[in-house]
Amino acid sequence: MMTERRRLDEAVAATRAIEIELSDTSELIEMAEAEGDEAMAVEGVAALKTLAERAERDKVAALLAGEADNNDSYIEVNSGAGGTESQDWAEMLRRMYQRWAERHGYKVEIIDIHAGEQAGIKNATMLIKGPQAYGWSKTESGVHRLVRISPYDSAARRHTSFASVWVYPQIDDDIDIDIKESDLKIDTYRASGAGGQHVNTTDSAVRITHVPTGVIVACQNERSQHKNRATAMKMLKARLYERELAIREAAAADVEAGKTDIGWGHQIRSYVLQPYQLVKDLRTGKTSTSPSDVLDGDIDPFMAAALSQRVTGDKVDVEDVD
Repeated sequence: MMTERRRLDEAVAATRAIEIELSDTSELIEMAEAEGDEAMAVEGVAALKTLAERAERDKVAALLAGEADNNDSYIEVNSGAGGTESQDWAEMLRRMYQRWAERHGYKVEIIDIHAGEQAGIKNATMLIKGPQAYGWSKTESGVHRLVRISPYDSAARRHTSFASVWVYPQIDDDIDIDIKESDLKIDTYRASGAGGQHVNTTDSAVRITHVPTGVIVACQNERSQHKNRATAMKMLKARLYERELAIREAAAADVEAGKTDIGWGHQIRSYVLQPYQLVKDLRTGKTSTSPSDVLDGDIDPFMAAALSQRVTGDKVDVEDVD
């Protein structure tokens, strides 16, 4: 209740501040026009544009009123079928979300990562730490498609690659989730990747499978198997919590299961790099003609559109891009 009260207080204060600044700026422009001060009028118009942008950001922030929206966020990226191509695409997505997090001043912690045989990654899990990290990123869950001329194809043919993204919140310590020990299958294995001799000589990495739901989590970023297990258990609780939230949301909104399930064939966004450049969200119709900016972390417009659609429930008929 205190968290909700603080959120509402901040929203009300932000709205009142915008109202006061709007009134003051409008008076400034009227005064400039009356006195024929063109420079002051131009300055006032610029201030109005800045205020409009700020109001739009606050409008999106007001949509982040979910139960776990203010929590830190786990982002999982998994490559699809296609070998090196899809693994390289998965690494491009992982970098995109890391750059997005850095733009917001969030901290990024790599929990688990498995490199591809030649390039890219097979999968990776990141923990994004910052205010409203989950609220912003939660709409990114789904399948992302890339169309480009493959740098790994000597014939320079156009390839289509897929990777899936799963986003779920880190749960608060005071949320009690009952997990039976008998429902868990725990495996240990040798960690891979950077880290010196330790990761190559000890079975410190931990993989936990929740048998009733089939949820699998893994952690290998700590030197201690005990610490990796503790982190993996936190991830498991978060995944089960997110799963329950998704079930409740689907039931309340009376939407088809495809909107909350992560699976091949449920792509949410296409990134076309050749023969033309276009990023299109297949849920909202939001587009960008600068894929390089999008892949460098400029994905707030797509997130804002998806958040707005999730709240309003509006459906948009959008044709896919080849």
